Amino acid sequence: MLELSHAGDGWHLAYGGDTLNTAIHLARAGISTAYLTALGSDPFSADLTRRWASEDLDTSLVLTDPTRTPGLYAITCDDAGERSFTYWRGESAARRLFACPGIEAACGWAAQADLLGFSLISLAILPEEGREALFDLARQVRARGGVVAFDGNYRPRLWSDPAAARAARDAAIALATIGLPTREDEGLLGAPDDPAAIAAHWQGLGCGETVVKLGAAGCRLPDGAICAPEAVLAPIDTSGAGDAFNAGYLAARLRGAAPALAATEGHALAGWTIMRRGAIPPREA
Repeated sequence: MLELSHAGDGWHLAYGGDTLNTAIHLARAGISTAYLTALGSDPFSADLTRRWASEDLDTSLVLTDPTRTPGLYAITCDDAGERSFTYWRGESAARRLFACPGIEAACGWAAQADLLGFSLISLAILPEEGREALFDLARQVRARGGVVAFDGNYRPRLWSDPAAARAARDAAIALATIGLPTREDEGLLGAPDDPAAIAAHWQGLGCGETVVKLGAAGCRLPDGAICAPEAVLAPIDTSGAGDAFNAGYLAARLRGAAPALAATEGHALAGWTIMRRGAIPPREA
C-alpha cells in the first residue's frame, strides 16, 4: 500500500503493509525473498515496484490488475509514538490477486518456497475463493516440508464481525508451522489476557512454534519463557514494529538459530524500527 506519514507541516509518501514490511526486512537481511501481490498499471504502482526492487526484493510475482490501483493509508501518532491508521483500500488491486492473469504460474513458483508468510490482514482483504487459494498454497508448502508463518494481525474494520475473523484465523493456524500472534490482537478477538492461554490455543490447533508478542514486555517463547527486549525505548513511531519483529525472528530461524536467539534478533529490529518514522524506515549507511 501507499503510505502517508507526517513530515513537518505536510505529508510524506512512502509504502508499507504488514507482510510487505516483513518481506522488505527479510530482503535487507540477505534472505532471498519474493513478494506475491497485485498492483495496478498506474504510475504509483510502477514506482512501488521499482522501489521494492531497489530493496533487493524479488518483484517477479507482483501481478497486474489494470482496472485497479494500490491501497492507501495514513499514519498518525500520539505523543507516545503509538500509531493509528486511516485506510482507503476497498478497491485495491491486491484484493483481486487470485483473479489476476499469471496467478497459476506465480502460485506454482511460490509453492516451492522454503518459507511462506501471510497474515490475518492477507485473509481479510481477499474474497472467500482467494482465501481458499491461499490456504491451498500453504498446504502445498507445508506438505513438501517448507515453513508456513502466520501472523494473526487483526484489524476489526476489515471484518464483518469478530466471529468471521476468528474462523479465518483458526483455519490459518491449523496450516502454520510458526505462529506470531499479538496479545492485544488476540484480546480483541476474545482471547483471555494470558500469553500461555493464547499459545495453548494456537498450539492446540497444530502450530507448535508459537511466539506470542507482548509489546514492550517482549514475547512469550514456544517453551513458555518470556524474552524481554534489551532496553525499554520511548518510541517515535510504532508502525511496523510487529512486522519487523517477525522478520528478525524468521530470518534468524531460517539461519538455524534457536527461538530465544531469534526473538532477541526480532526485538532488536523492532527497536530499530520504532525509533524512526514510517513502517519501513530507510536503510542507514
